[in-house]
Amino acid sequence: MAKPTRIRNCIRQLRFHADEMTQAELAARIGVTRQTVNAIEQGKYSPSLETAFQIAGVFGVGLEEVFQYGDAG
Repeated sequence: MAKPTRIRNCIRQLRFHADEMTQAELAARIGVTRQTVNAIEQGKYSPSLETAFQIAGVFGVGLEEVFQYGDAG
């Protein structure tokens, strides 16, 4: 069983505030599968640095506004 990542994210909230963008729409914009977006969103998979920057770019925010590392908020 895969160990959950320590990288947390707020992709779901960002999608909601972006006219309720679906996981499939986000995936198409960054060139990955919907399943990959789902796994990242649920903290089951850590995105590559390139993918993380692409996700932040889609929402027009900084990387730190999408992803947080470790236990601190």
